[in-house]
Amino acid sequence: MLKQPLKLFRGVGYAEGISFLLLLGIAMPLKYLMDIPMAVTIVGALHGGLFVLYLAVILYVTIVKRWSFIKATLAVVSSVIPFGPFIFDARIVKDSEA
Repeated sequence: MLKQPLKLFRGVGYAEGISFLLLLGIAMPLKYLMDIPMAVTIVGALHGGLFVLYLAVILYVTIVKRWSFIKATLAVVSSVIPFGPFIFDARIVKDSEA
């Protein structure tokens, strides 16, 4: 088992959140405003892989840290909201320091 599952969660969460923002803020405008669909193909594939990895890490951390069903569900829901992973991460850090 990993020694610091929250560090893994935070790292993958940041990567997934950034890839989502890149997809929404750069790749999709390039596709629909400048007719460059390759941007969505590349960034979309990257984001899709990171999203699946993020879900796996949420499951792992839920088991190791014994997160409640509600906390795990909030983590999943936050992943489909722009800036959601960053907000959820801040809450987790605050809770772990308390």
